[in-house]
Amino acid sequence: MKFQMFHENYNVKDLDASLKFYEEALGLKEKRRKVAEDGSFIIVYVGNETTDFELELTWLRDMDRPYDLGDCEFHLAFKTEEFDEALAKHKEMGCVCFENPKMGIYFIEDPDGYWLEVVPARK
Repeated sequence: MKFQMFHENYNVKDLDASLKFYEEALGLKEKRRKVAEDGSFIIVYVGNETTDFELELTWLRDMDRPYDLGDCEFHLAFKTEEFDEALAKHKEMGCVCFENPKMGIYFIEDPDGYWLEVVPARK
């Protein structure tokens, strides 16, 4: 059997803020959405043209507190050919939360506290 990774879900408190962040920081745009008939949830899939993999952002109407992300020991990684430009943009946005120059990587944090790794494309 073969499997292909399809999407990963992040639950978000403010869907509009998350959509703005992911588009500005990583160029991810809304591809489709599902809205519950009773308004209890909205699921938005974001992605780009470089891969079929999508990030699923789920907003739950009745969530009344920030999500508990534990120790943030999980993350989604993004690779870019424009690493230095991306780092400068993310620093300007104020979302860089950790840099590891020895490994040549850094992390950004989304509005809900999820960490996203940015790595340079290795040649």
